[in-house]
Amino acid sequence: MSNILEYKGYQASVEYSAEDGVLFGKILHIPSLILFEAENAADIVSAFHKAVDDYLEYCDKKGLQPNKAFSGTLNVRIGPERHRKIAVYATKNGLSLNEAICGIIDALGTKRLFVAGDSRGC
Repeated sequence: MSNILEYKGYQASVEYSAEDGVLFGKILHIPSLILFEAENAADIVSAFHKAVDDYLEYCDKKGLQPNKAFSGTLNVRIGPERHRKIAVYATKNGLSLNEAICGIIDALGTKRLFVAGDSRGC
């Protein structure tokens, strides 16, 4: 079961509020805080779609960039053994460490490498 919705390249997280008896969501990876809610699963999807469409329309009218700008720099703690493994892999394949990591990240689109709860994670 996933609590992530996707539409037009955007993602949203969805949670349930027992106190309020509603599902609510937040669009992820954008510079604005966009929330939406609904009383059932079918309606939360529609509410998400409407929130994305409204957001894109607003950005277009205001001349704003709708996507969050990412710096391209990522500092990750992987532990010494994983660091060694990726360094050995890079050397064997004639790659820099950065090229090896980028190649692995690029593979994420073609293959399911890790999911939350998998014991292989960091």
